[in-house]
Amino acid sequence: MRIAVTGKQGQVVQSLLRRGAETGIEIIAVGRPDMDLADPPSIATAFSALRPDVIVSAAAYTAVDKAESEPELAFSINAAGAGAVAEAAARIEAPVIHISTDYVFSGDKASPYSEEDATAPISAYGRSKLAGEKAVAAANPNHVILRTAWVYSPFGTNFLKTMLRLSETRDHLRVVADQTGCPTSALDIADAVLAIATRVVADPAPSLRGTFHLTGSGEASWADFAEEIFAELLKSGGRKVSVERIPTAGYPTPAMRPANSRLSGDKLARIYGIRLPEWKQSMTVVMQDLLNKGL
Repeated sequence: MRIAVTGKQGQVVQSLLRRGAETGIEIIAVGRPDMDLADPPSIATAFSALRPDVIVSAAAYTAVDKAESEPELAFSINAAGAGAVAEAAARIEAPVIHISTDYVFSGDKASPYSEEDATAPISAYGRSKLAGEKAVAAANPNHVILRTAWVYSPFGTNFLKTMLRLSETRDHLRVVADQTGCPTSALDIADAVLAIATRVVADPAPSLRGTFHLTGSGEASWADFAEEIFAELLKSGGRKVSVERIPTAGYPTPAMRPANSRLSGDKLARIYGIRLPEWKQSMTVVMQDLLNKGL
């Protein structure tokens, strides 16, 4: 099986490349200068030449706060670009697996969101990603949309790596405690994507298509997440860092964040038999990877 994934540096892309090397599955990362999500003709050309069995639409505009001041760019990449990737997949009769986000929801619900819940993004980034979901579904019926949240990994920039970096010089950190979500390892996302890709190539069942939620099991606030990181760091011989739990109002940002980013993975477990590991377990795996490399 040959899988093409959009982007070259993102956490999901790098995790897919690692898993591909470990499993022998051919993963081809496609990005600039060969393909640019802001340039739809380049997308069609790139994939018609590669002829992959599956296209994973992972690249995105992810600067959540910056999107508030440049929504046009966010939409050109996350909506028009995602739609062009799905259309390119349809032209070569390949399924597309599109990575989306918890930010399509308002965060007002008291319990985890299901795929049937109404979307109501509260940021420009969230609106651009929701528009991308709609563009993907319209361009290619043979699609799987995976909403994930709070992604971290040994790669790129993410909350876990930021906490580790700050721990090198800080003994005390103020971290938001009234936003709740499901921390998710990009390596776990990659494992799930490969399993889903294998199924959709072999099985045309409509039940395998559509929108699914894919996050680590369990839940946490950002402060909970930070405390677990520092507890694991201390066990590994690192410095002791204390966490002051603060409200969202104590850490203002240009873009609003959902107070509740919890996503239910029941549908994915029911249809695909996939449920990601408990987030603390996966966090420990990623941390050990980073600490072993001295990061």
